[in-house]
Amino acid sequence: MAAPVDDMFSLCVDAGKAVSSVEVRFIDNLKGKGLFAKRSIKKGDIIFSERPLVSAQFLWNSLYKYKACDYCLRALETAEENARRLSGNPALILPHPELCRVHPELHQACPQCQVLYCSSECRQAAADQYHRVLCLGPSQEDPDHPINKLKDAWRSMHYPPETSSIMLMARMVAVVKQAKDKARWQKLFSHFCSRTANEEEEIAHKLLGEQFRGQLALLHSLFSAALYDDHLNRWFLPEGFRSLFALVGTNGQGIGTSSLSQWVHACDALELPAQQREHLDSFIDQLYKDIEKETGDFLNCEGSGLYLLQSSCNHSCVPNAEASFPENNFLLHLCALSDINPGEEICISYLDCCQRDRSRHSRHKILRENYLFACACVKCEAQADELDVTSEEEEEEEGEAEGETEGDEMEEEMTDV
Repeated sequence: MAAPVDDMFSLCVDAGKAVSSVEVRFIDNLKGKGLFAKRSIKKGDIIFSERPLVSAQFLWNSLYKYKACDYCLRALETAEENARRLSGNPALILPHPELCRVHPELHQACPQCQVLYCSSECRQAAADQYHRVLCLGPSQEDPDHPINKLKDAWRSMHYPPETSSIMLMARMVAVVKQAKDKARWQKLFSHFCSRTANEEEEIAHKLLGEQFRGQLALLHSLFSAALYDDHLNRWFLPEGFRSLFALVGTNGQGIGTSSLSQWVHACDALELPAQQREHLDSFIDQLYKDIEKETGDFLNCEGSGLYLLQSSCNHSCVPNAEASFPENNFLLHLCALSDINPGEEICISYLDCCQRDRSRHSRHKILRENYLFACACVKCEAQADELDVTSEEEEEEEGEAEGETEGDEMEEEMTDV
């Protein structure tokens, strides 16, 4: 049965375009819902654009001085500032500075806690939606403030690369606390899958197992101390907290923004004489080599968000759509990777490119532990007769992990939410 893209989506989505392009249908008890095309969609088309209900920058990402708007996650450093920090070269000068789209003169800070925003509009939107509850005022740097204790506990359990954040849960609570229509927001959040286990497949979310009981109990205690609200009593019960934890773990969509990346794309679009083009391309290639030596792969301001319509997309190891963030903020564009026919399911990949290249066995292990299902896409079905073994590279990685202490193994598990 199809679900209309109605008022619950119009809050976040270009509803007119979404209504004409897609519909949400219930598939079965195992897969739940899915997103289906209502019309022909061509490769390269933007299927829809969507804002998250809530989003948050990862805590380690912020601590490592990746400056992002606290509301929309827009990168706040200029392209040149970004390149200097990432390359470790404070004297670096970027050509074509006019191509940088960051406008520091528009940036504003919360007058109480000094959290930064890219504009007055974002500062006001944050205040209206959640920030009045979460603003620490002069206690922003106080390690004994309940919210800072919660952040510190999360960072001690979940190391980079991050894929989830306790602050996404905190913002959900804050949004409901500040909302006039609390029931409506609770209904919106109820649309996300929040099961902690898939009983039919006998799969349990890996971070909700016995080995993490102590860590989850500590997070639950600190979360309750910092944010408890009578209207949300069920979220603060042990099982409700586990469901909330599973909700952000299985539905959170990674968000990446970068002023340097925006500048590079703008440079690529320049029409230049051949010699100038070659010189600019050589400069950019060398810059990325310098950044790789200094910083590695951590280039972007990174966070996570909850998207109502995008969260209806099921996984495929050969996806026909992918999410991107071309506007350097939290606005998600779902783009077609191939032609999609009317009635065809629109699928994204929950795995990154490297993970998709791994063996069927390895892909299934990641999907079972993090998303609570066994994949049966066309690629997995075609490889069904393969032995349940990992590649040599993956075996080496697993061997290295086994050589670590038990505590390190738990930290690695927390890393892969």
